[in-house]
Formats: sequence, structure tokens, C-alpha cells
Amino acid sequence: MTVHDPIRADAAVKRVAIADDAAMLRAAAELSREFAVANPRIYWPDLLASALIGYAALAGAILANNVALALVCGLVAMLALYRAASFIHELTHIRKDALPGFRLGWNLLVGIPLMIPSFMYEEVHTQHHARTRYGTANDPEYLPLALMKPWSLPLFILIASLAPVGLILRYGVLAPLSLFVPALRRKVVAEFSALSINPAYRRRPPEGAFRRRWLWQEAGASLFALALIGSVFAFGWKPLLVYMAVHSAMTVINQLRTLVAHLWENEGDAMTVTAQYLDSVNVPPPSPLAAIWAPVGLRYHALHHLLPSVPYHALGKAHARLIAALGEESPYHRGNYAGMWPLVGKIARSTMVRR
Repeated sequence: MTVHDPIRADAAVKRVAIADDAAMLRAAAELSREFAVANPRIYWPDLLASALIGYAALAGAILANNVALALVCGLVAMLALYRAASFIHELTHIRKDALPGFRLGWNLLVGIPLMIPSFMYEEVHTQHHARTRYGTANDPEYLPLALMKPWSLPLFILIASLAPVGLILRYGVLAPLSLFVPALRRKVVAEFSALSINPAYRRRPPEGAFRRRWLWQEAGASLFALALIGSVFAFGWKPLLVYMAVHSAMTVINQLRTLVAHLWENEGDAMTVTAQYLDSVNVPPPSPLAAIWAPVGLRYHALHHLLPSVPYHALGKAHARLIAALGEESPYHRGNYAGMWPLVGKIARSTMVRR
């Protein structure tokens, strides 16, 4: 397998229009039909084990008096809950009847306790996959990070570290107040109800069945946020601070993963599917740590843009099939990278270029 060298990538190629590669898209379409079925015997045990390990380790971090033991428990909790939280990405793509009860179960086990209910990602992430939206100003999950100022990357990570504070404020303070202040409610819905990175993105008010799901999930997260605030009076500061530290670390590692999910080199024009693929990143085996920092299939992010309907457990098989079927001249091979840090370095160096 060819692994693309991000240091030597020709940025100029990415600035021009890239025609779609018919052979790659045809091969991907065939695999999409073959691997499109989500297997509940994989989804449920994976989610339940991740959540169980995560909460048990979180309890250990809170109860441990030994600092070293608390740190180990905190690390395990962060990684396990990060994996459990990553299933929110799957919820936006699986068919409604594919995994009965999974959306409800995920929200009760993970979404509400972490204050990231699925409504914050549903009907948002799919816009990132829209053919005419990807990489444009209308994409909620895209910023030309590689073309911004050097200080933009540290700020990108710093903002993520403050996520638990922002979520407690959003659900524990703003959501209850917005019930009595219509103007605040409109602002909360438009500006504080999406897991997005584009600060200009604004959500429309929900409608129909989605509105009902939104409201109960928001109510659950608000009650949990208020319970977190009240826990200080019942149990002191330690449980809340440990929870927030684990949550913050989890969000930071996800933000680092987001930073290397794309090359972030598009300047706002609509792109072909092949161009979108080449602006995205796979970190396939044998990269030893990618399954940890990009769990639940996220290590195949470029492939996911070709096969958005394929469940996470089939992406590795689909990748191997495409590698074997497409020759070295195929653009598919140029979407594969060796690891996180070379990509971080590439994007950081790009921000230092005077424009």
C-alpha cells in the first residue's frame, strides 16, 4: 500500500479543480452496496463495553486517593468514553430501521451524560457530506485551517478544552432561561445547538418528529447539567472537577483528530467528490495508534466521504478491497497517510506561509 507523504504534497494541485475519477467512484459504489448493512451484534457490544469501562474508570478516578491510580483511571475513562461518544457519527448515517433502539440507547448511556445528545449532530453532519456544501462557507464542519494564521491552531485546541464548561452553561443555564425568553431561545437554537467548527453556521429550528427528539434530548441534558451543578453541594468539588477533566481531555483528542481529518486547503469553492476525497485523510494500518485516537472507523475518514452509508465495522474491509483493486495511479492511494503528527506539522507549516 502506498502511504502519501504530507511533507511533499503539492499544495498547488489541491487549489485547482480536480475532475472526478470514474474508476475510483465506480469501485466505491459497488462496495457501498456490498457493505452497507450495519450489524447490531457489533454495534451494541462495542457501545455497551465502551460505556461500562468508561464510567467504571471515571468512578475509579473520583474515588481513588492515590494520584497515580486516579490518573490511570482518568486516562482509561477518557479513551473509553471517547470511543462511546464517537458513535454519534454513526447515528447520522445509519438508516432509521437498521438498529432498533440504538439511537435511544446511545443518548441515554452517552449523549445525555456527556451533554452531547445526538440532535446536536443529526442534520448537521449530513450537510458536511452534501456535494455542493463541502468545503464552502455553508459547511458546518469546515474551515480552511491550513490557510489561516499560526495562532488559529492553538486556539482551535484551546476552545475544545473548554467544552465541558460551555456545555454546562448551554444546558444548565441557557436552556432553562430560554424557555422564558423567546429571543434567547432563538439564539440558543441557531448558535449553540450544533457540534460544528464553522462559527458562521446557524441552525434552523427543528420540525416534526426531529423536533420531538430534540426536545426530550435537550430536557435530559439540561436535567443532567443541573444535577452536575447541584452535585457540588452534595459531594463537594472533586467529582465535578474529575468529570470535567476527563470530558475536556476527551474533547481535546477529538479536536486533534478533527484537525487531521482533512487537509483544510479549500478556499470556499464547491469540489468534486474526488477533490473532497483528496482533501480528506485515511490513516490505515499499520499505524499503531490510529484506532485509539480515531476510533469507530474514523481512521478511514477519506474513505467515509466516498462511502458515507458503510458502517464503521466494514470500512477496513472496504479499504483493503479498494487498495487491491485500484492501481497505483488511482487517486485513492493519495488519501492515505502515516499518522497524526506529520499531518499536524504539515497544517502548522501551511499556516506560517505569508499570503
